[in-house]
Amino acid sequence: MDTGSPPQSPPEPPEPLALLIVDDEAPARARLSDLLADIRSELPHRIVGEADSGLCAMAAIARQPVDVALVDIRMPAMDGLELAQHLSRCQPAPAVIFVTAYDAYAVQAFELNAIDYLLKPVRAPRLLAALQKVIAKRRSPTNEQLAILRRDARTHLSCHERGRVLLVPVGQIIYLKADRKYVTARTREREFLLDESLAQLEEEFAERFIRLHRSVLVAKEAIAGFERSHLDDAETQWQAILQNIPDRLPVSRRQWSLVKGYARRSGN
Repeated sequence: MDTGSPPQSPPEPPEPLALLIVDDEAPARARLSDLLADIRSELPHRIVGEADSGLCAMAAIARQPVDVALVDIRMPAMDGLELAQHLSRCQPAPAVIFVTAYDAYAVQAFELNAIDYLLKPVRAPRLLAALQKVIAKRRSPTNEQLAILRRDARTHLSCHERGRVLLVPVGQIIYLKADRKYVTARTREREFLLDESLAQLEEEFAERFIRLHRSVLVAKEAIAGFERSHLDDAETQWQAILQNIPDRLPVSRRQWSLVKGYARRSGN
C-alpha cells in the first residue's frame, strides 16, 4: 500500500578521517603512510600533513585541523607527550594515538591510563583497530593522564588566544604571576595569559624558577638585583630588579632569605 512517504535517500558516506603523522624520523613517517594506504579501503582517510617535530605539528594543525594525530613519543625539543598536552587546547582538539618503542614497563603505564598507543614496529591490523577505537570514543588523553607519564618538564607552555593556540618557550619566560584563576607569563616582548596553577608550575619548573611571593615565580637567571620597596605593604620590604624589562616584583619577608643570593649585582 502506498503510504505517500517520499523514498528514503541512501545515507551519505562518512567524511574521510583527516590524519597527521608526527615523527622525527622520515622512514617511520613513510612506513605509517604505507600502512595507512593498505587500510584505506577499510577505513576511508586522508593524510593532510606530516611533521618531524612537535613544534612543526602545532604549526601544521594551525593551518589545517585534523581528526587524529599519530604521534611518536621520543622526539627532540618537544616530545610527543608534551605535544599532546598542547593539542588538547586546540578547537577542535584532535584525537591522539601515540607511536612508541618504549619498554614493557612504559607500555603498561599507557594501558593503565587507558591511552591509545601503537608499539613499533607498527602492524596494519593494529593500526586499523586503534583508529576504529578512536572513532568510536572520540576522546583524547587528559592533561592529568599525560602528566603522570611525563618525566621531564615541558619546553613550552600554551595559551588560547583569539581562537588559536600560542606556544610560549619556557626559556623565554622571565616571571609567572598569579591573578585569580589565571597566571600571566611575562617574556621580554609581551604577556601571555595561561590557564595553569602557579603551584603546579613551581613544582614542574623548580630548576628554573624561584618563588618571590605567594603570587610570583621568577626565573633565577633573570634577577639582576634588589631594591627597597616603596609599596605600602608590611609584608614586602624588597623588590626584585629584572634584566631586560623595567618591571619590579615584590619579595615577601618569608622568601627574602631564600632569594637574595640570586642577585647578579651587589650593593642592593
